[in-house]
Amino acid sequence: MFVRTTASVAAMFAALLMGASVASAAPAKYTHSQATAQLRAAGISWDSSGNCSNRNQPNCTSFEQINQTTIAGAKTFKSASGCALTITGGTETGHASGTYSHWNGYKVDYRLSSCVTNYIRGSFSSIGGNKWKSNAGNIYYLESNHWDVTYHNCGC
Repeated sequence: MFVRTTASVAAMFAALLMGASVASAAPAKYTHSQATAQLRAAGISWDSSGNCSNRNQPNCTSFEQINQTTIAGAKTFKSASGCALTITGGTETGHASGTYSHWNGYKVDYRLSSCVTNYIRGSFSSIGGNKWKSNAGNIYYLESNHWDVTYHNCGC
């Protein structure tokens, strides 16, 4: 652990010396199987309308190339809220594009439940337009049939 931490610090320091910002570094990613192992261990379920995980099919739920911080954020949300949590959208095609998009690993969709909705509305700040913002800066957007969540960081 110490060696890995030291190497990470050294890499960030080297990047700064070379003029790169640490914030511009690409986020660490999971494969689908790595992400599902993390979710399963945290008691988070996922569902796919097509019963599949192919990232290139919009009716699948894929976690391929999801940011590690997005999975950490979901785990933190589950733990803090105490709610049963089901993810219905991940990194599969078919969502809106953009820097902080599903495809780029920043977003997941949560199935609607009164527990999830009450926790978000009671714990986070309303920023208008059916959106709430956590103290960590993550955005929870109530769409017609799910919560669209953007994890800018893990929320830890």
